[in-house]
Formats: sequence, structure tokens, C-alpha cells
Amino acid sequence: MTTSTTVAVLGLGAMGLPMASHLAQDLVVRGFDIAPARLELGAQAGVVPCGSGREAVTGADAVLLAVRDSAQLNDVLFGENGVADAMSPGAVVILTSTVGTDGIADVVAGLAERGIELVDAPLSGGPARAGSGDLLIVVGATPEARAKAQPVLERLASTLTVVGDRPGDGQALKTVNQLLCGVHIAAAAEALALAEAMGLDPATTLEALGAGAAASFMLANRGPRILQAYDEEGAEVLSRLDIFVKDLGIVNKAARAHKLATPVAAAAEQLFLLGQGMGLAAVDDSAVIRVVAPERPAR
Repeated sequence: MTTSTTVAVLGLGAMGLPMASHLAQDLVVRGFDIAPARLELGAQAGVVPCGSGREAVTGADAVLLAVRDSAQLNDVLFGENGVADAMSPGAVVILTSTVGTDGIADVVAGLAERGIELVDAPLSGGPARAGSGDLLIVVGATPEARAKAQPVLERLASTLTVVGDRPGDGQALKTVNQLLCGVHIAAAAEALALAEAMGLDPATTLEALGAGAAASFMLANRGPRILQAYDEEGAEVLSRLDIFVKDLGIVNKAARAHKLATPVAAAAEQLFLLGQGMGLAAVDDSAVIRVVAPERPAR
């Protein structure tokens, strides 16, 4: 791919917009989103706005998808207004979302009928890192498809790991990743809730924990936001709580399919489900502390 390469980005949301904006620095990027305001933000960053997904993918060399789940993936590609039939043979679809391994084989088959390959490339890192090309991306795809997608992936990732030659391999590793992430967030919330209940200063506690054997990326990343969960406005929403309802659901479904017990992941899933039931679905996932301790403990 060269600077004349065309990449279509469908969905200019929290992750799609910064990825499209970053890619637009070097490549021709077309974007589509159902929200006009997101299209306008994309246009300001050099993304060519399109009136439909089909318009965006027509003639594109690669199509970048940031969808919510497997149902949305199938609808975007093969639904009533699906884009697969508007894509050119030889193009690749780059799936950046965590949707699980179920249904990936059917997506691969449906695209193959049209001469298109799937690059399974779920990512981690959040919007800020997406906008600077500093994401972690794990890839499952044939060598041929990887070669076509490599210039796009290299511009988005600081860490790019090929985990297998099959679409679905990336989803499998991301499932394992999300098990740890969900458990670590839940554990961090429980630990900081206990610290406050015992009368400890939360900021001092977080600093001390981060310097010792209990440190983790999620404690360092989510800890400051967990401490903001009781504030009137709460923490800035960088990762919605219901994302981990979805992702831990994928984790535990995969574990059952392989007859593997994952009791810690199951317990974490219940915390996020309870948070969703409390009306916290759209707030930052750090608010899971409010499931453990609905009110900030008196000190």
C-alpha cells in the first residue's frame, strides 16, 4: 500500500474516529457514521466523509471495522445495506473489535465468496493511543491477507503480534486478554473499596499498591478513575462498563464451550452485570466499585 491506498473506516466512534484520523495523515481515508457530527469531526481531521457504508467501501483496498458484536458485524457486511457486495475482489476487511470466535468461520466463508479476506485484528489501548498509533493489535489471518493489511496495521500499532494464520486466532487471544482485564478491574475496585472502608486514604493507598507486588496495568490505569467514581460527574468515560458485560460474556461462553471452569472470570462478570442493572451501563467501567460499595464509605 502507498499513500494513494484507500482505506474505508466504518463507524467513527470512540475508537474509529481517532484511528481514521491517524491513518488520514498518510493514506486516503473514507469514513462513514450514522451521526453527522462524527462525520464532521472526521472531515476536520482529513477523513473523506461518505453518505453510506457502501459508498465508503467502493474501490477501497481495506475496510476497517469497529463494531460492537458479532451480530453487528454480520449486519454491516451482509445485512440489508451490507457493504460486502460493494467491495472489490482482492480487498481485505480488518476487524478491530472483540466479538469472540463464534461465527468468524461463517464471516470468512461469506467474504471468500466475494474474493475478500478477513484480517482478524482485535486491539487494545483506548482512544488516545488509537489517535497516536500506539495500540496493541493481535492478528489472525492468512499471510496473504496480512501482507495487504500490514501498512494499515503498522500505522495503528506500536505492538503488532501475529498469533496465527487463521481468522479467529486473534479473537481467541483477545478473549484471554479480556479475562485478565475484566478480573483485574474488578479486583482493583474491590481493593480500593476495602481500603476506604478501613479508613485509609485512597490516593495514598493507590500509590503504595502501585509500587509493590500488587501493581498491575489495570490498577494503575483504572485506579485514579475508580477514585472518581463517587464524584458527581464520575470519571471520564474511556471504556463503558457494559463493554465488559459483553467481553466477559464472551470469555465465559468460550470457557464453557471448552469445558473449562473460570470461576474468577464468572464472578467478575456478575459484578459488571450488576452494574449494568444499576443503570451504570454507559458510565466508565471504573464505576464497578459502586457495585461493591454503592456509597463512598464514611471516613
